[in-house]
Amino acid sequence: MTTPPHPAPAQVRAGQVLRNPKAWYFPGGIVALLALLLSLLYLGGVADPNGNLHRLPIGLVNADRGATVAGHPANLGARITAGIAGAPDPKEQVSWRVLDPAGAQDQLASGRLDGVLEVPDGFTAAVEGLGATGPQPPAHPTVNVLTNPGVGSLASSLASSIAQTAAHQASLQLGGSLTSAAAASPQSGAPGGTQSGAARLLLADPIAVSVQVGHPIGSHSGLGLTAFYYTLLLVLSGFLGANIISNGVDVGLGYADSEIGPWHTRRPVVPINRTQTLLAKWGMSVGLAVVTTSLVMVGGIAIIGIDASHIPLLWVFSFCATSAVGLGVQAINAAFGGIGQLVSMFVFVAVALPSSGATIPLQALPTFYRWLAVFEPMRQLSDGTRAILYFDARADAGLVRAWVMIAIAVVLALAFGLAVTRYYDRKGLHRMVPTIV
Repeated sequence: MTTPPHPAPAQVRAGQVLRNPKAWYFPGGIVALLALLLSLLYLGGVADPNGNLHRLPIGLVNADRGATVAGHPANLGARITAGIAGAPDPKEQVSWRVLDPAGAQDQLASGRLDGVLEVPDGFTAAVEGLGATGPQPPAHPTVNVLTNPGVGSLASSLASSIAQTAAHQASLQLGGSLTSAAAASPQSGAPGGTQSGAARLLLADPIAVSVQVGHPIGSHSGLGLTAFYYTLLLVLSGFLGANIISNGVDVGLGYADSEIGPWHTRRPVVPINRTQTLLAKWGMSVGLAVVTTSLVMVGGIAIIGIDASHIPLLWVFSFCATSAVGLGVQAINAAFGGIGQLVSMFVFVAVALPSSGATIPLQALPTFYRWLAVFEPMRQLSDGTRAILYFDARADAGLVRAWVMIAIAVVLALAFGLAVTRYYDRKGLHRMVPTIV
């Protein structure tokens, strides 16, 4: 006697699903929350760099040796730099660092300064020369603003703008003093004492500003942005690679189905606990980091032609960075299961990007982002990449900190991942096996 076949269940139509409020609760809530959080995170970090500015590092150099002005020895460069350094700054927007020329160049070359305002040798003598008479008006005494494109185009631009503004204010103050001295003693030999017209205008605003590159980088460095995009490639390689590996291993072990278009695959279940599964995923993440790191460098350096030096060191650093991200993502996925990809996306991408300091300098970010930058991975990795690409792989350019934070990240990922999976295994919280209903 044959058993009659079961009737096929009635097919549900899309309209029925859409009319069911329960179908909207979870995805609707998550998507709405993500949209709000991401808008706050990204737009909140870039909305007002000038208003958020806090202690932007700018060097202040007096290389002037002084001269005799109106019969008295003077060093106007020292007077100007002291006035700029001591000017009121209630919001602490600038951190003026008074240095000698060699010290300023050293800090530009290590990325510790975003720019420099320098009063050059001969400045006082040039001011004294304003009193000279002749067919041509005397030249402006000049101060130099040195930029540092390696710290990023916005950071260098902010430092240059602040330095030029400070130089202009110093020029007006010096001009007021010179004009007053000339008016009080027009025949005393004070600068401008016997001149008028264009010469008096020059006397009122005597200082010219020359903007120069203090620490040049290569022409194929994206105005200091290639380090950021290179770091982003490393993070995405580790993040996307780990998620692809995680899904692939789960399919291969029979704990998840593979569905590509109309093709569906379900493999036999392999008996393996959570800890051993995580170890396998970690091994694949580190192994494939060799491939992704090499291909990122081939694409960026060999094909695109970005400026890069210290190639072996850059490869080792890139491999370790990508591996650290992969280990962290796998640990989070093992701990949180289905929402692990969302959690790791926030940790390694969503929150990391606006707090990286690579496009908007940390000193121009709100306090919350500067706090995130202490531990968020993108800031650490971009500092290390920038040090290798632009600052001759100097340890004090952020490379040591990057290595230390990579090591800490690896230890935390291993400890967290093993602790969680071993706890799940001890509690008998084994993985669910897909079944046919």
